[in-house]
Amino acid sequence: MLLDGNSLAFRAFYALPAENFKTRGGLTTNAVYGFTAMLINLLRDEGPTHVAAAFDVSRQTFRSERYPEYKANRSSTPDEFHGQIDVTKEVLAALGITVLAEPGFEADDVIATLATQAEKEGYRVLVVTGDRDSLQLVSDDVTVLYPRKGVSELTRFTPTAVVEKYGLTPEQYPDFAALRGDP
Repeated sequence: MLLDGNSLAFRAFYALPAENFKTRGGLTTNAVYGFTAMLINLLRDEGPTHVAAAFDVSRQTFRSERYPEYKANRSSTPDEFHGQIDVTKEVLAALGITVLAEPGFEADDVIATLATQAEKEGYRVLVVTGDRDSLQLVSDDVTVLYPRKGVSELTRFTPTAVVEKYGLTPEQYPDFAALRGDP
């Protein structure tokens, strides 16, 4: 099971009211709490044999070097979110879950590489992400779980589910995303 750490933490951050989740020291923990709750449910429900979580290192990637406008108009991260990624990584480490981050690459790049390699080696792969671009990875051996509502409801995307939802195959998804306006 491969987790898109940043995307899941952001989902949790926006799903749970920040004012209800603070440490005595004032650190907001809604993203940490939501991420951890989602992780516990996934571990219980999916029973993976291997788990890793990938995180972005920074907004500077090989894409932004080649195309400076790539994600240039993204709004800044809310102050209440700062620090929660590090705490989330600490939770993962305490659970013995590998944390991956590669300078110059986004978490979804790392996930795509690992999912493709694992599939070639005969593994069944579960990718958990809030990034629809990962739908292009879906195959008979790669399934994407996409958060649908809050941190508790996930949509399971198999090849059939991608066709039913979008009317195209996973291989066609990048073209669809580009036509829709995603870079």
